[in-house]
Amino acid sequence: MGLLDKQFDSGGVVITTAENVLNWARLSSMWPMGFGLACCAIEMMATMASNYDLDRFGIIPRPSPRQSDVMIVAGTVTFKMAERVQRLYQQMPEPRYVISMGSCSNSGGPYWQHGYHVVKSVSRVIPVDVYVPGCPPRPEALIGGLMLLQDKIRHEKFGKKNETV
Repeated sequence: MGLLDKQFDSGGVVITTAENVLNWARLSSMWPMGFGLACCAIEMMATMASNYDLDRFGIIPRPSPRQSDVMIVAGTVTFKMAERVQRLYQQMPEPRYVISMGSCSNSGGPYWQHGYHVVKSVSRVIPVDVYVPGCPPRPEALIGGLMLLQDKIRHEKFGKKNETV
């Protein structure tokens, strides 16, 4: 007998709403599409490696935008890449979420002030749900950002995304 069998022998009943079940299923199976543009991508790859084991959270990286529901933008977004970022975001199924990782994707980083080619923030191209600060952020910071996104999904109303974090 397993743990759940003992709990149901006493006549216990699990009561919840469909909204809670759907939110639990979405936050327990986030499939991010890694969109590495610069040095932050190395830290994102290190986070997805076996040392941090994101599989235990149900986070499995996917290679295609049509299979993923989370986009992690890691690195400097240039004006040339902004169009591609937006196209990939539009190809993702709803509900979709975006994590901006690193100073360059959050605010343009050190390149924005002296470069003509860098977008000040990826939020000018696509809506961002969670910002992960750092240059480059450590894998622990990205895991913290993923957990913030899970908390945001947990408290969503059915069919509506929360606008603030």
